[in-house]
Amino acid sequence: MVTIDGEDAKDLDDAVSIEPLENGYYRLGVHIADVSYYVKENSFLDEQALKRGTSVYLVDRVIPMLPKKLSNGICSLNAGEDRLAFSVMMDIDLQGRVVNHEIFESVINVNERMTYTNVYKILEHNDAELKERYHDFVDDFNEMKRLALRLKNKRLERGAIDFDFEEAKIILDDKGKPVEVKKYEITIANKIIEEFMLLCNETVSEHFYWTEVPFVYRIHEQPDPQKIQALNEFIYNFGLVIKGTNSLHPRALQDIIKKVKGTKQERIIGTVMLRSLQKARYSNKHDGHFGLAADYYSHFTSPIRRYPDLIIHRIMKEYIKGDFSEKRNESYSERLPEITKMCSERERAAEDAERETEDIKKVEYMKDKVGEIFDAVISNILSFGMFVELDNTIEGLVRISSMTDDFYWYNDKHFCLIGERTGKVYRIGDEIKVKLTEANVRSKQIDFIPVDEKVIELYSDGTAKRVNNRAIGRGTGITDGIENEENRDNVSIRDNNVSRRKTARIQKDRDVVINVDSRRKRRKPTKTNSIRKIKKKR
Repeated sequence: MVTIDGEDAKDLDDAVSIEPLENGYYRLGVHIADVSYYVKENSFLDEQALKRGTSVYLVDRVIPMLPKKLSNGICSLNAGEDRLAFSVMMDIDLQGRVVNHEIFESVINVNERMTYTNVYKILEHNDAELKERYHDFVDDFNEMKRLALRLKNKRLERGAIDFDFEEAKIILDDKGKPVEVKKYEITIANKIIEEFMLLCNETVSEHFYWTEVPFVYRIHEQPDPQKIQALNEFIYNFGLVIKGTNSLHPRALQDIIKKVKGTKQERIIGTVMLRSLQKARYSNKHDGHFGLAADYYSHFTSPIRRYPDLIIHRIMKEYIKGDFSEKRNESYSERLPEITKMCSERERAAEDAERETEDIKKVEYMKDKVGEIFDAVISNILSFGMFVELDNTIEGLVRISSMTDDFYWYNDKHFCLIGERTGKVYRIGDEIKVKLTEANVRSKQIDFIPVDEKVIELYSDGTAKRVNNRAIGRGTGITDGIENEENRDNVSIRDNNVSRRKTARIQKDRDVVINVDSRRKRRKPTKTNSIRKIKKKR
């Protein structure tokens, strides 16, 4: 039995075990910290936990839902120490289906505290030193990998939407100053835990649905038809169409994700699609989970950092012990609607705070790099300019008023900017070189201007200088893709699979469907005609 978490994690609330069976099945054990034993209903601890609703994972600190003596101490499944837990044992067949399960209270003692990095190195790099150090668990890790891939295939086959957003890992020095921003790499070790927790949450949710006791569900409702229609109109510009919009199944959206995988349009289409969906939330009413294509789903696996998981543990414990009276049934039925509403609100507030601190730290990181040149990709185009993203996930704005080499027209049908004189075209997904002109911490805004590689030299300190009077941004006319619908619709596919869960999101939430909003407040574009001239500032 092991825990697998990040190097810095201290609140370890889940452990896993695996046993291959003779018939080719697996017996998977998911063991979750029993926080409900220590946080009693209506106690001061309970009241404070409900007010918080969730732990908040900021870039430079964690604001825990529970006191650290509990979250990092007696509740945390630290290796070599006896801990109270809830165990879910599941027998899984060759198709990834749970054919038998058992849920019970337990006392566990974790054998080893593993990290995502070390498990990844063992499985993918065959690291000899680590394999020797953890020789008793290497076979288990290989079996976990095989089972996780089986479970993922089954989940995708049923139509679950698997968004693949790149996220940042921000490294701070001792004073809290960002010294590095890089992509957070998702590995097979992350995916093992993700798949196991998803399966466990579904199993617990379905089990208690059929008991007909009051319960807390994690629901994701059917999307608004008007938003799906708008999404369909948007992706049509890229030669794509959503099938079966009258009775939409998540598989139709997953098919779109597959088609754009590895293309220049993958990020923008994924982002627009996600914003077209409802937000996952907590409810005392069972309503399925659209994004996961799951009939039953609850949050059970993180009671140290999520209040809905904690209250589920209380309900489960009372039911298993036979203490669930009619009076308790009525009490939960009355209280759960308000509790689930509060928890959904606190979750959104936590996500907003996490996103805000990440934006601030990214701007702080860029502040001393004004004048430097960067390779970027155009991530979105609006009437007032284009958003570009650097390889490390930092995003900024190129204002149309800063593009002084030409007058640019915004084509809102094809989502591009077209130079009136030169015919230069900027499209979503195009690679571009940009120079950083401003990093404003107060407004959390990063501004770039486009540069022409042919006219740039670098000073010894890395800043740019213009070596002649050619206009920055000048290019040759390349309007073929706009004039030729056939070329425009020829979407190329290549593989570029880099992703990760946040602190929340897959992870934090392990929902797959997560709440990704604009990384900063953007001015709402004005209503335009199909093609519209944008006047630049002199």
